[in-house]
Amino acid sequence: MLTPYTPSAAQPWDLRRVVHLHRRAGFAATWGEIERDLDDGPEAAIERIVRPAAKSVGEQAGVTSFEDLSRVICDAAVESGNINRLKAWWLYRMLFSPDPLGERLTLMWHNHFATSQVKVSDVGLMRRQNDIFRRHARALFGELLNDVLHDPAVLVWLDADSNRKEHPNENLAREMMELFALGVGNYTETDIREAARALTGWTVSRGEFRIQDSVHDAGEKTIFGRTGAWTGDDAVRMLAEHPAAPRRIAFRVCELLMGESFSPALIDALASGLAQHNLEVGWAVETLLRSEAFFADANIGNRVRSPAEFIIGAARALELTAPPPSTLLLAEVTANLGQDLFCPPNVFGWPGGRGWLTSRTLIGRTNFAHALINGDLHPRGEPFDAAALAASRGCTSADDRAAFYAQLLLGRPDLPDVFAEFIDSPNHLVSAILASPEAQLA
Repeated sequence: MLTPYTPSAAQPWDLRRVVHLHRRAGFAATWGEIERDLDDGPEAAIERIVRPAAKSVGEQAGVTSFEDLSRVICDAAVESGNINRLKAWWLYRMLFSPDPLGERLTLMWHNHFATSQVKVSDVGLMRRQNDIFRRHARALFGELLNDVLHDPAVLVWLDADSNRKEHPNENLAREMMELFALGVGNYTETDIREAARALTGWTVSRGEFRIQDSVHDAGEKTIFGRTGAWTGDDAVRMLAEHPAAPRRIAFRVCELLMGESFSPALIDALASGLAQHNLEVGWAVETLLRSEAFFADANIGNRVRSPAEFIIGAARALELTAPPPSTLLLAEVTANLGQDLFCPPNVFGWPGGRGWLTSRTLIGRTNFAHALINGDLHPRGEPFDAAALAASRGCTSADDRAAFYAQLLLGRPDLPDVFAEFIDSPNHLVSAILASPEAQLA
């Protein structure tokens, strides 16, 4: 199931697969990246994605580094106490990051450990949690899980302060088993109750994790059939060591990189490898990206792009980076399309998949496409110049422009006849392509 991909007559390394790689493992590719990766082949293309260079999109020699500028923007957002500015900062990172896969994984973990500012009500804590997801995006899952379960935002979100030896609260224990590490069916209600006892005393004080010994239950507990005077740290360690953990992680990685349906056999194969690699997420991601399964025809163009993927993908592909659209406005659009960053709807996160597409959000995606191209999201109101971008790549005739944007935005050699009415109006053509059903898929 995880046989490495080798280009063949049946599965050639072509435009379609290059665009597929960048849409799944990042947000989208520029034309320069597509041409480079077509020439260099899959080995080099995947290597650049899994181990990216430091230079960001649009960064010029001698200017402030991406990470330095990102830190300044983020610090200002936290200082303001305005969560909308933090959302704008994260979209800035998605747009300019030299590591788009890292941002996709950060978004994946945000959905996996779904925590909402609506309840946490602390921009600084939400920023710290986001940093944890990014720092451990490719790490050993045990390290990520440990840091997340000691994270103040998660502890506030899951009512850790209410979990005391006299009156245990099972919220944290239940979610760390059901959602974070194991999945339904791999624990008992007794395991939850006993783990809740082990976690008693965990709290947040002045924005920091603390243990209140006076409310910790120091008695013996039996968790997963093992008895001892277990602490919260013991319970977290047992989760990472549980035989169900590799499959839970494998499912999440497959959900990110594969289409709407992927076989149980693929999950099993990835889980087996994870168990042998100490639950190293980066290994699982790279292994799947290099596999035949990832590049199979059946896995291309069959996954609905989330609002953030769709919006940032459009801006990156069209090279709208100097200056970029207003990320404050992009954050507003993303929320209106159903993905309000830092505010997932509940502990299960966003349902995703076809749930992203409703009559309202389809209209919203069309409106976004028109607003992006018309300049309505630009700080100075400057419209996109579709003819100029195409001309910079040697495409000056209407037919050449149409073929260029078909390849750039859809990964196909030409456009369907339905776009014929827009062929003489470059900006209208790009708007129509971005609003098309094919553009919503990765």
